[in-house]
Amino acid sequence: MEHFDASLSTYFRAWLGPRDTRVEGWFLLDNYVPTLVCSILYLLIVWLGPKYMKTRQPFSCRGILVVYNLGLTLLSLYMFFELVTGVWEGQYNFFCQGTRSGGEADMKIIRVLWWYYFSKLIEFMDTFFFILRKNNHQITVLHVYHHASMLNIWWFVMNWVPCGHSYFGATLNSFIHVLMYSYYGLSSIPSMRPYLWWKKYITQGQLLQFVLTIIQTSCGVIWPCTFPLGWLYFQIGYMISLIALFTNFYIQTYNKKGVSRRREHQKDHQNGSVAAVNGHTSSFSSLENNVKPRKQRKD
Repeated sequence: MEHFDASLSTYFRAWLGPRDTRVEGWFLLDNYVPTLVCSILYLLIVWLGPKYMKTRQPFSCRGILVVYNLGLTLLSLYMFFELVTGVWEGQYNFFCQGTRSGGEADMKIIRVLWWYYFSKLIEFMDTFFFILRKNNHQITVLHVYHHASMLNIWWFVMNWVPCGHSYFGATLNSFIHVLMYSYYGLSSIPSMRPYLWWKKYITQGQLLQFVLTIIQTSCGVIWPCTFPLGWLYFQIGYMISLIALFTNFYIQTYNKKGVSRRREHQKDHQNGSVAAVNGHTSSFSSLENNVKPRKQRKD
């Protein structure tokens, strides 16, 4: 294993240049093997977990879901606050910011972004809860791609560009996750579900986040600084892939359901009258219209 890790380190150094020495010795960052192993185990659980649960009763997980989502909401809020204050203290340039031009604020950003990287490992639990609750329809290509790729990408970010222009996407994503995990925490409480209305807007916020990240990253390409251009090009490409997948999710989840509801409404109004019995709409029909299908979780 040590030989394998040494070979990887040599390859990474030749490809990406020397690592940032400020993160030497930090938990999980010294070598890539732990991150790679966690990602492989995650994919194995995604593959084998539903097979294992197929003949078993689903777990409720209600109590632990409330605690889990509350914890990630608070962590995301902490990261958002620290990133915003760190950027302000370091007087970061929106258009392009190098990795060694913010003084002490750079170290503050690095420490927060390590937590951001580590949070991507914690978020594997999103998928594990889906498996335990037998919500396999929510384990989509988008979900697995996003979860598995983010942990690996941020291992590289933390080792080569752990501050500077890297802050922007993480800041926006932390804010979106405050909204998202607070929504899922509240939705774990049955009595709160009728009052939750903003799920659709979370997806819109995620799409806006990707567009804004592309714009801000492109600024670093147009008006370059000491931040490596290769990382900027990679981020633009990755954001485009997420826009494509999230847009498809949005269309499948919201637009098609809207079309389906309109078609059902038109059927009910054929021949100029609503289907009714003795002047009252069918109670069974009303019940069907009031039952909303469970929406897929997207992150």
